[in-house]
Amino acid sequence: MPNLTLSLTMELYEAMKKHPEIRWSEVARQAIAKRLKDLETLDAILSKSTLTGRDVHELSEKVNRGVWEQHAYLVKEQRPRRKAKTRT
Repeated sequence: MPNLTLSLTMELYEAMKKHPEIRWSEVARQAIAKRLKDLETLDAILSKSTLTGRDVHELSEKVNRGVWEQHAYLVKEQRPRRKAKTRT
């Protein structure tokens, strides 16, 4: 079986050392297998797609705009409302 060498941050390495009962190579193998399966699914979907790069860009812009508008609406709704001052 081929070997793969990974570079880890020290923080990640130290956290992994706290769990020696975990077979980290198996965790990495499963994560790689899942990512490859996801990519195969995406490739299958894209092979049947008639969208152009321009279509994808326009759709992305619409989605981003919609997400931004929804976020702005929610932020506005969560702001505390000011009470009107009454004159005495």
